[in-house]
Amino acid sequence: MKMGVIISSDDAETCWNALRYANFCLGQKDEVKVFFMGKGVEYQKSSSDKFNTIDQVEEFLRSGGRIYACGTCIKSRKQENSEMCPLSTMKDMYEIVRESDKVVTF
Repeated sequence: MKMGVIISSDDAETCWNALRYANFCLGQKDEVKVFFMGKGVEYQKSSSDKFNTIDQVEEFLRSGGRIYACGTCIKSRKQENSEMCPLSTMKDMYEIVRESDKVVTF
C-alpha cells in the first residue's frame, strides 16, 4: 500500500507519534512519504529526549521512507534546506495525495 503522512504540527509528541506511525507502516512493507507543512517544518526544534523526532526521521530515511517539506513554510521561518527537511512544493504534496492509497494528517 502507498501511505501519505502530512504533518502540520510542531508539537513534539504529535510529530513523534506521526513519525512512529510512518516507521511502523514501512515495517509493514508499505511505501511511505511524509510531507511537513506549516509549523510541522519546525519538528526538529521540538525534538526532546522523551519525544525524539530526529531519531524517528533518521530511522525513517534509513528504512527507505521519503521526506518532503513545504518550501514556502521553510523559507518563511528562515530555515535551511536539509535532508531532514528538504524544500518541496505544493505540487509534491498534491502528488503524494493523488498517488497514495491512504493519507493521514497530524
